[in-house]
Amino acid sequence: MKILNLSLKSTILCGIFCIALSGNAQDSKVVAAFKDSYTIEKKGDYNKAIEEIKKVMGEKNYEYEINLRLGWLYYESGRFTDAVAYYQKAIDLMPMAIEPRMGIVIPAAQLGNWEQVQQQYVKVLDIDPNNSTANYRLGMIYYGKKDYDKAYKYFEKVVNLYPFSYDGLLMFGWANYFKGNTGKAKILFNKVLMLAPGDASATEGLGYIK
Repeated sequence: MKILNLSLKSTILCGIFCIALSGNAQDSKVVAAFKDSYTIEKKGDYNKAIEEIKKVMGEKNYEYEINLRLGWLYYESGRFTDAVAYYQKAIDLMPMAIEPRMGIVIPAAQLGNWEQVQQQYVKVLDIDPNNSTANYRLGMIYYGKKDYDKAYKYFEKVVNLYPFSYDGLLMFGWANYFKGNTGKAKILFNKVLMLAPGDASATEGLGYIK
């Protein structure tokens, strides 16, 4: 009986060891595929870089990373619809992740799908209310629509997070100007000139304020 028990233990240990080796081999395969795809991408051969990543499709432990990488590569290759599809798969796999949402907006914008772009920035702010990039870009969307009240809210958040940053100050200045807050706009435009002496947009804004 003792011999049988030892034999059974040996079989189990051997099985575990073989599984571990198999897992390590698969891990190495994925790492190698990513490494090769980066090298190929630098040469501008996006189709071949995509092929390298697709060789490891189906690796459950790395599904998110594979789909995220494919989203980027398809965007780089100019196939924006495919890029959106892969970024969406990454979002589905990791709904609380910000990076695929910030990734999907780029090809979505190229496709003119501004509603999707806006929805993704709103979702990013649901996850991370202090995300300065999402706040700024939503501000720009509403500013482009001449909805200065909403644009003001997002630009104000950016300036509260980064009180002495060029983009936030400039756009908050213009949002204040169009809302009729000329005194505040003047201060903001002057702060822009402190950062960027002679800035054309800030100088133009000051020229409108009597």
